[in-house]
Amino acid sequence: MDLLKKSDDEIIAIAKPIWANLVKTSNMKDYGGFTKDFGSQMLFGANEVELGKQWANNKLLSSLSEDYEPFGCLRRGVNITVLFKQRSKEIPGEFLGRLVLGVEDNEVKVFGATIY
Repeated sequence: MDLLKKSDDEIIAIAKPIWANLVKTSNMKDYGGFTKDFGSQMLFGANEVELGKQWANNKLLSSLSEDYEPFGCLRRGVNITVLFKQRSKEIPGEFLGRLVLGVEDNEVKVFGATIY
């Protein structure tokens, strides 16, 4: 699959269900569900203990709203970053969600995911 040749709309269509899963499983603190789309390098750095610490110490990560909006794609090297306007169910304001997608073994995988 040549992800880089896809339009922003096509990439966002791929990214939205991945992001929806990350939101849902982060709220549930479900490590297996949260990491199911991760690439091998991302899995290596996202061990269960570290994610557990993040969920315990950052209320945002377990109170994400299903109310989010994708608003753009950035292409760099072989990966594409999809940006989301993300909200929380408990913390006022808007946050920036960043989902880095790439291809591994001919499948779209998560190479990065953050909330600011």
